[in-house]
Amino acid sequence: MTMTRPVTVSAACVVSGGQVLRPGWFTIVDGHIGDVGAGSPPTPADHDYPRHTVVPGFVDMHVHGGGGASFTDGPHQVVDFHRARGTTTLVASLVSAPIPTLLDQIRELRTHVVDGTVAGIHLEGPWLAAERCGAHDPDVLVAPSANAVDDLLAAGGGAIRMVTLAPELDGALAAIARLVAAGVVVGVGRTDATYEQTAAAIEAGATVATHLFNAMPSLHHREPGPVLALLDDARVTVELIADGVHVRPEMVAHVVRVVGAERVALVTDAMSAAGMADGDYRLGPVDVEVSGGVARVQGSDVIAGSTATPAGVFRRAAGGFGCGGGATDTSLVAAVEMCARTPARALGINGVGDLLPGYRADCVVLDEDLMVRRVVRGGV
Repeated sequence: MTMTRPVTVSAACVVSGGQVLRPGWFTIVDGHIGDVGAGSPPTPADHDYPRHTVVPGFVDMHVHGGGGASFTDGPHQVVDFHRARGTTTLVASLVSAPIPTLLDQIRELRTHVVDGTVAGIHLEGPWLAAERCGAHDPDVLVAPSANAVDDLLAAGGGAIRMVTLAPELDGALAAIARLVAAGVVVGVGRTDATYEQTAAAIEAGATVATHLFNAMPSLHHREPGPVLALLDDARVTVELIADGVHVRPEMVAHVVRVVGAERVALVTDAMSAAGMADGDYRLGPVDVEVSGGVARVQGSDVIAGSTATPAGVFRRAAGGFGCGGGATDTSLVAAVEMCARTPARALGINGVGDLLPGYRADCVVLDEDLMVRRVVRGGV
């Protein structure tokens, strides 16, 4: 097979392999990264960004919608919205629903996994704690059964990438083992679990903390609950919704200092209202009201997903979450880790999340204010 001529990209700053190259360059060959280097490229650049920063495309492992649509009613609309804002890899997160409804939704979305539109399906429920349901319909929450797990896996045909569940539910540990054996990443979330129950879930194979702190008991000096168990175990990747609403910025910064950026995946948990005006929306069957950019279950103070984009989350991370210091090379590398490398690794998706030889050519061109100016996916 004849290879196309390499396309050379140069920029004032390129973040690759955990390093900041100032200036830097890389080549794109047949949709993948070829060579990467610092300084001036060996041949004239086809695309030169003398005042810009180029980083890997963002990877969002927890997103329900955006641009006015959800994955259940407009998957391409959601993907197009987030891709234009730098997200080159994302999973389709589904909220809790009756098992027959989920089976239909999975079969519909499976085609978009097969064609590469999305990187997989994330089931956030229905195996969740009713006490921590948030914007999920409590009437559809159930304990996991072996038959339900097998039915959902069969409907997915390998498309289910991640499942979030509450480990204190009857049958949860067996469900975790079955899911992990099928190659599914399991997250602990929307739970009232104790420290011991959470530790047992990790031993059974759970490796993700679904939006840490949110929809789970707070740390307590006599009952540390799931938060400490999830933070203490190096096998666990912790999701954080760094939108400035779900978790106080100082707490996000503290977690990063404690566990390191390599264990933190910054997610949006975005719903259909992301990028849209304030108003009324829906998250699954639940009515949501957005005011001041904050989504809440209508008539309550319960937060219902977010209106964030990874581009905005990335800027907060690169700026140290507003906790002083501003953007530095160190914070830029950490932001790339948390918005691209870590979530790709947590989901087990190879060849994305970095600008390294052989990786898919996914990158984001950022201006001097770290605003997205160009997005490339697979060299396009």
